[in-house]
Amino acid sequence: MNSMYEVTVTTGDISQANTYNKVFITLVDTDGKKSDHTWLRSKNGVASFSIGAVSTFPVSSPASLGNLLLIELDKQPNPPFPEDSWFLSQVTVKSPEGDTYNFPVYRWISDGQVHQFREARALRASEDITVTGMDWRKNDLTQRMDDYSWDVYIDGIAHCMKADSPLSLPCEVRSTFTRTIQMGYTVLKGLVELKLKGLADNQENWTHIDDIEQVFCYRFTHLSDRVQNLWRNDAFFGYQFLNGVNPMIIQSCTVLPENFPVTDDMVFPSGQCRLEDEMRKGNIFLCDYKLLDGVITNVINDKKQYLAAPLILLHRTANDTLMPIAIQLKQKPAEDNPIFLPTDSEYDWLTAKIFVRSADFNMHQLNFHLLRTHLLAEVFAVSLLRNLPMVHPLYKLLIPHTHFTLQINFLARQLLISDDGVFTKFAASGGEGMITIMRRAQSSLTYSSLCIPDDITERGLDSVPNFYYRDDGLRLWDIIHRFVQGLLGHYYKNDAEVQKDSELQSWIQEIFEHGFLSKDSAGFPRNFNTVAELVKFVTMVIFTGSCQHSAVNSGQYDYGGWMPNTPTSLQQPPPTTKGTTSKATMLQTFPDISTTVHGMSTLWLLSRQYSDFIPLGHYPNKHFTEEIPRKWIHDFQEDLKRLSDDIKARNKSLDIPYTYLDPAVVENSVAI
Repeated sequence: MNSMYEVTVTTGDISQANTYNKVFITLVDTDGKKSDHTWLRSKNGVASFSIGAVSTFPVSSPASLGNLLLIELDKQPNPPFPEDSWFLSQVTVKSPEGDTYNFPVYRWISDGQVHQFREARALRASEDITVTGMDWRKNDLTQRMDDYSWDVYIDGIAHCMKADSPLSLPCEVRSTFTRTIQMGYTVLKGLVELKLKGLADNQENWTHIDDIEQVFCYRFTHLSDRVQNLWRNDAFFGYQFLNGVNPMIIQSCTVLPENFPVTDDMVFPSGQCRLEDEMRKGNIFLCDYKLLDGVITNVINDKKQYLAAPLILLHRTANDTLMPIAIQLKQKPAEDNPIFLPTDSEYDWLTAKIFVRSADFNMHQLNFHLLRTHLLAEVFAVSLLRNLPMVHPLYKLLIPHTHFTLQINFLARQLLISDDGVFTKFAASGGEGMITIMRRAQSSLTYSSLCIPDDITERGLDSVPNFYYRDDGLRLWDIIHRFVQGLLGHYYKNDAEVQKDSELQSWIQEIFEHGFLSKDSAGFPRNFNTVAELVKFVTMVIFTGSCQHSAVNSGQYDYGGWMPNTPTSLQQPPPTTKGTTSKATMLQTFPDISTTVHGMSTLWLLSRQYSDFIPLGHYPNKHFTEEIPRKWIHDFQEDLKRLSDDIKARNKSLDIPYTYLDPAVVENSVAI
């Protein structure tokens, strides 16, 4: 007598997730015994697999199956309907004995091939002891190695996934239809607006600074409006090094660099302080853009562009305000490289700050944004997809934090940093300079600089007041670390289990080779020997792809929507003598109209939050079904909610709220 199983199929609740095809299923137990190959059909017809549908079907087996291990799914054209793509969320099977088996899928199925999916319980390779399970694991990883291959986009920087187009990416890692349409609309709307205003191809210089306000009359944020009023202010200039879009370059200064010969008379002319004393007290800070030194700059609209490699000295005042006190625009001290001071003429000092802000844009975009979040997140994702089967606990933990990353990075290489990309065409460091900076940035990359507790300490910033990136970031790191420690601790009871997990070791070995280019001296692990090492590294992976990316991405239009605060490029060289600047020379130095508007349009695109945004710690795809990991996820979400409430309460008392690390607005992955 046949045994009857109750199979419930959930179609994804996203645009175009439905299918009109015939869907077939086979149940497989741990011994490899199979049910009938069953066409899932009901009186509801094709509506059984409509968007968000939850439909139940009977499936028979000629003999009672043991514990279920796999389902095999395929779909075939259903004339007159053609073959289509179907997003299957999950399948639940109830046995005649009353046992329930869960099969998380969360994949697009677009062909007529048979696809196998594992029962949800997370298992390390050493726990997957059945022949059927071991065979599936081997076959799954073999297929993944074929689907996900490494490629080198630029020699000397982190590697990427090999793909010819977004459509060549495996369906499981592509963006949703909704995200693709919304991003395309944002781009198109911006270009049409610029064309209609005659700005997109206008190569003239700005003649009045107020005209910049008319670029996007209706595209502004609360902070971008504030920046327009504050950008000349020294306190705001200093504030941005802590809580702007690039809080990564400032460091405590205990000894002046030899190539920055600042004296007491320069910065404390009235003799109220001494540099040596203030450095000893921890009140002096340095920003050094030496990675930009000697970079070959771009030619935009047939005009040579300029990029400084400045050093900036800042002083924490008695009221805890960070004030710039000296700026040197080139690395090598010389008579034609003056140290600019707040006591200089208005436009000498303002021009020096403009060159700093332009340098910061280029350093931020290539080093701290592109390399240290986007490209590293891609390395983590590709290695995950190549080396860990979907039943592995680390796969289940990290796969939500790879959402959209591979496609958004492909688009970045295609649309932003390609030969015809926006960054290549409209940034001072576009082209050859970009490659130089990225190689230097890769060479300077260290493991500790990716771990915010270590990074803050190394930069000497533990006690700087009003440093909200640090405050929120450290709390986020602790929350993520506690979550990862609890969840992975459930699967790895001791260090030996970590050491013996060959799939886990393959994951970190490929990251070491393809992400960190096998650089031992930078402190990156090439294998894991302890649970603690694993937990720290996974914490870094999640923090980098969610929190750190939010910190250096979400505020781009806030601080760059007013171009004078963040010029993508400059058309005049840094001044070589004091007293040669004016309002007119400032306008001539700014990027031309076309360069300005393309830069602003791109920052607007990259700063948007789209309707399919998934906040940190939210996992609509339920890869874990066991009680203990689900409890850790719940506790993680509660901790994030408490932090979000605390940040919102603090921000009510701030003149400029710091929102970029509020968990409610931190996306779960590098998805934009």
